[in-house]
Amino acid sequence: MTDTADEFTARFDPETLTFNEAGLVPAIAQDHKTSEVLMLAWMNAESIARTLETGRVTYWSRSRQAFWIKGETSGNVQELVDLRIDCDRDCLLVLVRQTGPACHTGRRSCFYTGVREGREHELMTPLV
Repeated sequence: MTDTADEFTARFDPETLTFNEAGLVPAIAQDHKTSEVLMLAWMNAESIARTLETGRVTYWSRSRQAFWIKGETSGNVQELVDLRIDCDRDCLLVLVRQTGPACHTGRRSCFYTGVREGREHELMTPLV
């Protein structure tokens, strides 16, 4: 007997996710080829639906209180490859094809600071 999951078990409805009090769920963007973690942002039910509909990753900007299509102004686009839901249905993994840097600082990843022996170290410099 093999341990395989059904390819498709149910129609996905973003409203079935567990959102926080602001109606948001964290979304971790990861490069689909390298598995590099690129960034963390927030999505609501509508931004998830837009992402699935267009294939362009759309987040909810907490500071602007508006939809944010990654790369709309910078050109550093995230094209959706796969969307995954964690076991508690309260976090998303967004596998993407990233064009250019993912971080607003110009770095490939937002996770460019490491902590080593109690001190912060810059692990990568801006690409641009």
